[in-house]
Formats: sequence, structure tokens, C-alpha cells
Amino acid sequence: MKKFPLRRWCGVSGTAGFDIPALSCDIILPMTDPDFLPVTAAVIEKDGKILIARRKHPYPFPGPPWEFPGGKLEDGETLEECLRREIREELGIDIAVGRLISSRKHVLNCQSAIMLYAYWAHHLSGDIVLTDHEEVAWVAIEDLEVYSFPNPDRDIVKDILKTGMTG
Repeated sequence: MKKFPLRRWCGVSGTAGFDIPALSCDIILPMTDPDFLPVTAAVIEKDGKILIARRKHPYPFPGPPWEFPGGKLEDGETLEECLRREIREELGIDIAVGRLISSRKHVLNCQSAIMLYAYWAHHLSGDIVLTDHEEVAWVAIEDLEVYSFPNPDRDIVKDILKTGMTG
């Protein structure tokens, strides 16, 4: 049976937008109309700085580990409820969810795609407790470009820099 590289069939050059060697499998069907999983991300502001987080090893995808925290929408949740729950679970803090920054579709690989909703948020209470991350940093908005982000989060950085901190 002939094996084909995944990139050739799904049009994605690697997982989460990173260049990784093409994988091969016995049968790959083209990804023509993927189901986009709703995912949220919080751009949390406190004292003029933005919170970014670095995932624990092993990273779920190859490449840059910095991200805006958030997660997958569960049945019956609004996007805002999802974001508050995910931040409470991942960081142990409570946030107020602000306005939507952006929403974009991202194909992560040949089997998964997300619709990423990024929101401004403000830290309300609680001290950060790391569960899914090994490190967090409070970063000045103009310094966000110094950090390595996966493509979906890099797009959020571009949107923030374009519009400024107006959560």
C-alpha cells in the first residue's frame, strides 16, 4: 500500500503551523470541510501588563510553548463561561471577560481544526496556581513580539498590537 505525506493531502505544513517533517500513514483522506472545535483564549490584563503562560513538558505540539491561556468549549457553555472556567482550572484565578479581540479558524493538523475566540480579560482575584503550565509572565504589550507563540496565538499578538490595550 502506498504511503503519502500528510501535508500533501491536508495542505497543512506541520502541526499548529510549524515546519515538522511530514508524517506518513497508510490511508489519508483530504481534509475538505473540517469541524472547527470552539476554543477560547484570554488576554488577561493587570496593571498594564499581559499574562502569557508556558505549557508544561511534554508540549502538546512541537514548537513555541508560550500561549494565551484558555481551552475548549463544553456543551451548554457560552464562550465567556468557558473562558472563566478554563482560567479557574488552569491558573486558579477569577477573571472578568471583556470584549472579543478576534475569532479565526485554524487548521492545526490533518485531524483537528479550531475556531479560536480571543477575549480581553481582567484579573479579579486569586493568586496564580500553575496546573497546566510551568511558567507565567506578565509582559508589557510592546514586548509580546519577543516571545515565541504558535501561529494562532501569534495572530492574537498582531491584533493586540494593531488595536492597543482596549479591553
